[in-house]
Amino acid sequence: MAETGRDAEEIAALLALDPVPPDATLRYGEDHPDQVVDLYGTRPGEGPPVRVVALHGGFWRAAHDRAHLSPAAAALAAAGLPVALVEYRRVGAGGGWPVTGEDVCAALDALDGLEAPPAADPIGADDGGSVLLGHSAGGHLALWAACRALAPERERRRERGGPVAGARGVVAVAPVADLADAVRTGLGDGAATALLGAGPGGAPDPALLADADPAAHPPPAVPVVSVHGTEDGQVPFDRSERWRARRPADRLVPLPGTGHYAPITPGTPAFARLLDTVGELLGTAPGE
Repeated sequence: MAETGRDAEEIAALLALDPVPPDATLRYGEDHPDQVVDLYGTRPGEGPPVRVVALHGGFWRAAHDRAHLSPAAAALAAAGLPVALVEYRRVGAGGGWPVTGEDVCAALDALDGLEAPPAADPIGADDGGSVLLGHSAGGHLALWAACRALAPERERRRERGGPVAGARGVVAVAPVADLADAVRTGLGDGAATALLGAGPGGAPDPALLADADPAAHPPPAVPVVSVHGTEDGQVPFDRSERWRARRPADRLVPLPGTGHYAPITPGTPAFARLLDTVGELLGTAPGE
Protein backbone atom coordinates (compact mmCIF):
# COMPACT_ATOMS: atom_id res chain seq x y z
CA MET A 1 0.00 0.00 0.00
CA ALA A 2 1.52 3.30 -1.09
CA GLU A 3 1.51 6.10 1.47
CA THR A 4 -0.73 9.06 0.70
CA GLY A 5 -1.71 12.25 2.48
CA ARG A 6 -0.59 12.46 6.09
CA ASP A 7 1.24 9.13 5.97
CA ALA A 8 3.27 10.30 2.97
CA GLU A 9 4.36 13.43 4.84
CA GLU A 10 5.20 11.46 7.96
CA ILE A 11 7.23 8.74 6.22
CA ALA A 12 9.22 11.44 4.40
CA ALA A 13 10.04 13.08 7.74
CA LEU A 14 11.00 9.75 9.31
CA LEU A 15 13.22 8.66 6.43
CA ALA A 16 14.93 12.07 6.40
CA LEU A 17 16.49 11.09 9.73
CA ASP A 18 19.83 9.33 9.49
CA PRO A 19 19.94 5.79 10.89
CA VAL A 20 21.68 5.77 14.27
CA PRO A 21 24.40 3.15 14.84
CA PRO A 22 23.96 1.06 17.99
CA ASP A 23 26.28 0.88 20.98
CA ALA A 24 26.54 -2.88 20.53
CA THR A 25 25.06 -5.66 18.40
CA LEU A 26 24.32 -9.19 19.58
CA ARG A 27 23.73 -12.32 17.54
CA TYR A 28 20.96 -14.66 18.66
CA GLY A 29 21.26 -17.18 15.82
CA GLU A 30 23.68 -18.46 13.22
CA ASP A 31 21.24 -19.26 10.40
CA HIS A 32 20.84 -15.78 8.89
CA PRO A 33 22.48 -12.31 9.03
CA ASP A 34 19.20 -10.81 10.27
CA GLN A 35 19.34 -12.74 13.55
CA VAL A 36 20.71 -9.78 15.50
CA VAL A 37 19.72 -7.34 18.24
CA ASP A 38 21.07 -3.78 18.42
CA LEU A 39 21.60 -2.24 21.86
CA TYR A 40 21.20 1.50 22.48
CA GLY A 41 22.29 3.09 25.73
CA THR A 42 23.82 -0.08 27.16
CA ARG A 43 26.19 -2.95 26.40
CA PRO A 44 26.17 -6.61 27.42
CA GLY A 45 27.87 -7.13 30.75
CA GLU A 46 28.03 -3.41 31.49
CA GLY A 47 25.86 -0.35 31.59
CA PRO A 48 22.24 0.07 32.69
CA PRO A 49 19.51 -2.54 32.11
CA VAL A 50 17.41 -2.70 28.97
CA ARG A 51 14.10 -0.89 29.49
CA VAL A 52 12.56 -1.27 26.03
CA VAL A 53 12.63 -4.28 23.71
CA ALA A 54 11.61 -2.89 20.31
CA LEU A 55 10.25 -4.65 17.21
CA HIS A 56 10.08 -2.73 13.94
CA GLY A 57 7.32 -2.80 11.35
CA GLY A 58 7.19 -2.93 7.57
CA PHE A 59 4.45 -5.54 7.06
CA TRP A 60 6.97 -8.34 7.76
CA ARG A 61 8.63 -7.73 4.35
CA ALA A 62 12.36 -7.97 3.67
CA ALA A 63 12.40 -4.51 2.08
CA HIS A 64 11.89 -2.91 5.50
CA ASP A 65 14.50 -3.50 8.18
CA ARG A 66 15.18 -2.06 11.63
CA ALA A 67 17.09 1.01 10.37
CA HIS A 68 14.01 3.25 10.28
CA LEU A 69 13.35 2.56 13.98
CA SER A 70 16.93 3.33 15.04
CA PRO A 71 16.34 7.09 15.58
CA ALA A 72 13.48 6.23 17.94
CA ALA A 73 15.64 3.67 19.73
CA ALA A 74 18.41 6.23 20.18
CA ALA A 75 15.93 8.85 21.41
CA LEU A 76 14.46 6.44 23.95
CA ALA A 77 17.97 5.61 25.17
CA ALA A 78 18.83 9.31 25.42
CA ALA A 79 15.74 9.72 27.62
CA GLY A 80 17.15 7.14 30.02
CA LEU A 81 15.41 4.08 28.57
CA PRO A 82 18.04 1.74 27.06
CA VAL A 83 16.72 -0.21 24.09
CA ALA A 84 17.21 -3.62 22.52
CA LEU A 85 16.14 -3.26 18.86
CA VAL A 86 15.38 -6.70 17.40
CA GLU A 87 15.88 -7.71 13.78
CA TYR A 88 14.22 -10.84 12.43
CA ARG A 89 13.87 -12.77 9.19
CA ARG A 90 11.14 -11.37 6.96
CA VAL A 91 9.10 -12.42 3.95
CA GLY A 92 11.35 -12.48 0.90
CA ALA A 93 14.55 -13.12 2.86
CA GLY A 94 14.06 -16.43 4.60
CA GLY A 95 11.19 -15.31 6.81
CA GLY A 96 7.47 -15.99 6.98
CA TRP A 97 5.57 -17.95 9.56
CA PRO A 98 6.63 -19.70 11.74
CA VAL A 99 10.25 -18.62 11.09
CA THR A 100 9.61 -14.94 11.85
CA GLY A 101 7.97 -15.80 15.16
CA GLU A 102 10.73 -18.26 16.01
CA ASP A 103 13.31 -15.52 15.46
CA VAL A 104 11.48 -13.17 17.80
CA CYS A 105 11.30 -15.85 20.50
CA ALA A 106 15.00 -16.66 20.04
CA ALA A 107 15.93 -12.99 20.34
CA LEU A 108 13.89 -12.61 23.52
CA ASP A 109 15.46 -15.75 24.98
CA ALA A 110 18.93 -14.40 24.15
CA LEU A 111 18.15 -11.10 25.87
CA ASP A 112 16.91 -12.90 28.96
CA GLY A 113 20.11 -14.94 28.99
CA LEU A 114 22.57 -12.04 28.81
CA GLU A 115 25.41 -12.18 31.31
CA ALA A 116 24.95 -9.70 34.12
CA PRO A 117 27.56 -7.09 35.05
CA PRO A 118 29.51 -7.99 38.21
CA ALA A 119 27.46 -7.49 41.39
CA ALA A 120 24.44 -6.42 39.36
CA ASP A 121 21.14 -7.86 38.23
CA PRO A 122 20.79 -9.28 34.69
CA ILE A 123 19.99 -6.75 32.03
CA GLY A 124 16.37 -5.72 32.42
CA ALA A 125 15.84 -7.74 35.61
CA ASP A 126 16.11 -5.02 38.23
CA ASP A 127 13.14 -3.39 39.91
CA GLY A 128 12.43 -1.12 36.93
CA GLY A 129 11.39 -3.89 34.56
CA SER A 130 10.96 -3.35 30.84
CA VAL A 131 8.41 -2.82 28.09
CA LEU A 132 7.88 -4.72 24.85
CA LEU A 133 7.30 -2.12 22.14
CA GLY A 134 6.31 -2.82 18.54
CA HIS A 135 5.23 -0.67 15.61
CA SER A 136 2.77 -1.87 12.94
CA ALA A 137 3.80 -5.44 12.05
CA GLY A 138 6.17 -5.18 14.99
CA GLY A 139 3.11 -4.41 17.11
CA HIS A 140 1.69 -7.74 16.00
CA LEU A 141 4.94 -9.46 16.96
CA ALA A 142 5.08 -7.73 20.35
CA LEU A 143 1.50 -8.74 21.15
CA TRP A 144 2.10 -12.29 19.94
CA ALA A 145 5.35 -12.62 21.86
CA ALA A 146 3.72 -11.30 25.02
CA CYS A 147 0.86 -13.76 24.70
CA ARG A 148 3.37 -16.58 24.33
CA ALA A 149 6.25 -15.54 26.61
CA LEU A 150 4.26 -13.80 29.34
CA ALA A 151 1.33 -16.20 29.64
CA PRO A 152 0.27 -16.83 33.25
CA GLU A 153 1.46 -20.45 33.10
CA ARG A 154 5.04 -19.41 32.29
CA GLU A 155 6.02 -18.40 35.80
CA ARG A 156 9.29 -20.33 35.60
CA ARG A 157 10.46 -18.19 32.71
CA ARG A 158 9.69 -14.97 34.56
CA GLU A 159 11.62 -16.20 37.59
CA ARG A 160 14.80 -16.32 35.46
CA GLY A 161 14.91 -12.57 35.07
CA GLY A 162 15.80 -10.59 31.97
CA PRO A 163 14.01 -7.87 29.99
CA VAL A 164 11.28 -10.13 28.62
CA ALA A 165 10.71 -12.18 31.73
CA GLY A 166 10.57 -8.94 33.73
CA ALA A 167 8.32 -7.08 31.30
CA ARG A 168 5.97 -4.54 32.83
CA GLY A 169 3.76 -4.33 29.77
CA VAL A 170 3.36 -4.04 26.01
CA VAL A 171 3.11 -0.85 23.96
CA ALA A 172 1.70 -1.65 20.53
CA VAL A 173 1.96 1.30 18.13
CA ALA A 174 -0.52 1.13 15.24
CA PRO A 175 -0.47 -2.66 15.61
CA VAL A 176 -1.71 -5.32 13.22
CA ALA A 177 -3.34 -6.92 16.24
CA ASP A 178 -5.99 -9.10 14.59
CA LEU A 179 -4.20 -11.19 11.98
CA ALA A 180 -7.35 -12.95 10.77
CA ASP A 181 -8.88 -9.56 10.04
CA ALA A 182 -5.70 -8.48 8.22
CA VAL A 183 -5.94 -11.59 6.03
CA ARG A 184 -9.64 -11.07 5.39
CA THR A 185 -9.28 -7.40 4.43
CA GLY A 186 -6.00 -7.73 2.51
CA LEU A 187 -4.29 -5.19 4.76
CA GLY A 188 -0.96 -3.96 3.39
CA ASP A 189 -1.52 -5.43 -0.07
CA GLY A 190 -1.97 -8.91 1.34
CA ALA A 191 0.95 -8.71 3.76
CA ALA A 192 -0.56 -11.03 6.38
CA THR A 193 -1.46 -13.61 3.75
CA ALA A 194 2.14 -13.51 2.48
CA LEU A 195 3.47 -13.83 6.03
CA LEU A 196 1.49 -17.06 6.35
CA GLY A 197 2.86 -18.46 3.11
CA ALA A 198 -0.19 -18.14 0.88
CA GLY A 199 -0.02 -16.52 -2.54
CA PRO A 200 -2.25 -13.67 -3.77
CA GLY A 201 -5.86 -14.72 -3.45
CA GLY A 202 -4.88 -17.83 -1.52
CA ALA A 203 -6.06 -18.91 1.89
CA PRO A 204 -3.55 -19.45 4.72
CA ASP A 205 -3.45 -22.71 6.60
CA PRO A 206 -5.95 -22.31 9.50
CA ALA A 207 -3.58 -23.87 12.03
CA LEU A 208 -0.78 -21.51 10.99
CA LEU A 209 -3.09 -18.51 11.24
CA ALA A 210 -4.27 -19.59 14.69
CA ASP A 211 -0.68 -19.88 15.89
CA ALA A 212 0.36 -16.48 14.51
CA ASP A 213 -2.72 -14.47 15.52
CA PRO A 214 -2.54 -12.69 18.91
CA ALA A 215 -6.35 -12.63 18.90
CA ALA A 216 -6.36 -16.44 19.03
CA HIS A 217 -4.27 -16.55 22.22
CA PRO A 218 -5.20 -15.67 25.81
CA PRO A 219 -4.16 -12.15 26.82
CA PRO A 220 -0.72 -11.74 28.39
CA ALA A 221 -0.44 -11.34 32.14
CA VAL A 222 0.80 -7.74 31.79
CA PRO A 223 -0.88 -4.46 30.78
CA VAL A 224 -1.26 -3.77 27.06
CA VAL A 225 -1.48 -0.24 25.65
CA SER A 226 -2.17 0.52 21.99
CA VAL A 227 -1.02 3.91 20.70
CA HIS A 228 -2.63 4.76 17.37
CA GLY A 229 -3.04 7.79 15.12
CA THR A 230 -6.61 8.54 14.11
CA GLU A 231 -5.50 9.42 10.55
CA ASP A 232 -3.44 6.26 9.99
CA GLY A 233 -3.83 5.11 6.38
CA GLN A 234 -1.68 1.98 6.66
CA VAL A 235 -3.30 0.33 9.68
CA PRO A 236 -6.58 2.20 10.18
CA PHE A 237 -7.39 3.44 13.66
CA ASP A 238 -10.64 1.49 13.84
CA ARG A 239 -8.57 -1.72 13.99
CA SER A 240 -7.36 -0.69 17.44
CA GLU A 241 -10.85 0.41 18.45
CA ARG A 242 -12.16 -3.05 17.59
CA TRP A 243 -9.24 -4.69 19.42
CA ARG A 244 -10.01 -2.60 22.51
CA ALA A 245 -13.64 -3.77 22.34
CA ARG A 246 -12.46 -7.39 22.28
CA ARG A 247 -9.91 -6.88 25.05
CA PRO A 248 -11.52 -4.39 27.45
CA ALA A 249 -8.65 -4.71 29.92
CA ASP A 250 -6.33 -3.19 27.32
CA ARG A 251 -5.90 0.55 26.99
CA LEU A 252 -6.09 2.63 23.80
CA VAL A 253 -4.30 5.96 23.44
CA PRO A 254 -5.71 7.81 20.39
CA LEU A 255 -3.46 10.34 18.67
CA PRO A 256 -5.83 12.82 16.96
CA GLY A 257 -4.74 14.02 13.53
CA THR A 258 -1.78 11.63 13.47
CA GLY A 259 -0.86 9.09 10.81
CA HIS A 260 1.19 5.90 10.83
CA TYR A 261 4.75 7.14 11.26
CA ALA A 262 4.79 10.21 13.54
CA PRO A 263 4.57 8.08 16.71
CA ILE A 264 8.01 6.60 15.93
CA THR A 265 9.57 9.87 14.71
CA PRO A 266 11.57 11.68 17.41
CA GLY A 267 10.68 15.34 17.79
CA THR A 268 6.98 14.93 17.06
CA PRO A 269 4.21 15.38 19.65
CA ALA A 270 3.14 11.81 18.88
CA PHE A 271 6.58 10.48 19.80
CA ALA A 272 6.50 12.50 23.02
CA ARG A 273 3.19 10.81 23.86
CA LEU A 274 4.72 7.43 23.12
CA LEU A 275 7.63 8.23 25.42
CA ASP A 276 5.19 9.19 28.17
CA THR A 277 3.25 5.96 27.68
CA VAL A 278 6.37 3.83 28.03
CA GLY A 279 7.37 5.78 31.13
CA GLU A 280 3.92 5.29 32.65
CA LEU A 281 4.17 1.51 32.28
CA LEU A 282 7.63 1.52 33.80
CA GLY A 283 6.50 3.77 36.63
CA THR A 284 9.09 6.41 35.90
CA ALA A 285 9.29 9.64 33.97
CA PRO A 286 11.70 9.44 31.00
CA GLY A 287 15.08 10.80 31.96
CA GLU A 288 14.88 9.64 35.56
